[in-house]
Amino acid sequence: MQSITRRDFTKGVASIAGLALAAPFISRSYAQGSSGTVNIFAWAGYLNDEMLGAFEQATGIKANYTPYGTNDELLNQLRANNGGGFDIIWPTVDRVPNYVEFDLVQPIDESKVDVAKCLPSAWENSKNLGAVVDGKRYQVPTDWGTEAIAFDKDQAPLEYGTASYGDIWKPEMQGKATVRAHSGLVGLGLWLEAEGKLPMPMVDAFKSEENMVKIYDVILAEAIARKANIAQFWNNENEAQGAFRVNGCAIGQTWDSTAAALAKEGLPVGFVAPKEGALTWMEGVAIPKGAQNLDQAYAFINWFLTPEAGAMYTNATSINSTAVGAEQHISEQAKAFFAAAYPGDALEKLWWWPIQENWFVAKRNEYQDRFLSA
Repeated sequence: MQSITRRDFTKGVASIAGLALAAPFISRSYAQGSSGTVNIFAWAGYLNDEMLGAFEQATGIKANYTPYGTNDELLNQLRANNGGGFDIIWPTVDRVPNYVEFDLVQPIDESKVDVAKCLPSAWENSKNLGAVVDGKRYQVPTDWGTEAIAFDKDQAPLEYGTASYGDIWKPEMQGKATVRAHSGLVGLGLWLEAEGKLPMPMVDAFKSEENMVKIYDVILAEAIARKANIAQFWNNENEAQGAFRVNGCAIGQTWDSTAAALAKEGLPVGFVAPKEGALTWMEGVAIPKGAQNLDQAYAFINWFLTPEAGAMYTNATSINSTAVGAEQHISEQAKAFFAAAYPGDALEKLWWWPIQENWFVAKRNEYQDRFLSA
C-alpha cells in the first residue's frame, strides 16, 4: 500500500516547483456561512493575521485561533474537554484513528465539502493513511510535508543522493545534532534498515507490538550508543529552530518548515530528503464531537481549499497545500525551497508515516523516554 500511495500521490504534486506566480484573489462565493465565529485549534505558525483576515473578508466569519505544538498536546487537550471547546482541529492523518477511538471527533459531512478543490491524490490516499475509519471520513486533507535533514551549509554541507539519516549520527557530529526523540528513532531505524541491521523492515514495527519490540530494541541500543551526538532534543517548532539559531547545531532531523523559517532569517540552513526517504506526513482538518459552529467550520474548510488560501499557507510555512491550483500562486522562494528539498527521485522515495494506533503511541513513548533518560 505504501509504495502505491507514494506513486499515486506524487502524481498530484511533482510539478509544484515549476509553475508561475499569480496574484491572489479571494471570492466570497466560497463561504457557506456569512457571520459568526469559528474556533480553530491548530499547529503553531500555521495561521497568521493575513490568512485570518482574508478568511473573514471572504466569508464574514471571524476565526479565533489557538496554537499548539505537538499531536499529543492536541489529543490531551481534546480529551480533557471531552471533544469540546473547538470547531476545527488539525491532527496529522496517521493519528486520526486515536481521536475516533476516544470518540472525540465527528464524521465529515462530505456533502458540505468542496471535494473537487482538494487534490484527488490526497483525498483518495488519505483513506489508507487514517482519515477514514470504518468507512467514515473524519478528516479533510489540507496539507502535507516532511521531516528530513536540516543542515548548516557551511559546517555540514549535504547533497541529495548521498545525504542520509546516518549523517546525524556520525562521530564528527558529536554535540552538533538535534532530533525529536520519537521520530529520531524512526529516522535512525531507516538508516539501520538500509545498512541491513534491522530484523525486519521499519514499517513492520507499526503492525504489532511483537514486531515493534524486536525492531526498537535494536534502534534504541544504537541511539543510546550515539546519544552524545545530540546537543538538543526538540518537541515543537520553536525548539527545533532554536537548536540551530541559539544552541549551535549543524545538522538535525526537523520539519521542512523549520529549515524554511531559518533560511528566511538569512541563516545558512538547507533542507534535503535523505536517500532512505523523507518521513512524510499528511495533515488535515477534523471537526470535534462538541463543535458548536458547524456551518462556520465547513466554511473554513472550503475556504482553505481555495488555491489562493492554499498558496498563502504555503508561502507562510513552506508546507505544501492540497488545494488544487495552489501551486500557481506560490512565491518564487517557496518554489525554490521545494525544488532544493526534493530533487531527482526524492518524491518517489517519500516514506509515509503509517497509522499510529494507540498501542503504538504508548509503546513509542516508552522507548522515547528510555532514550531521553539514558
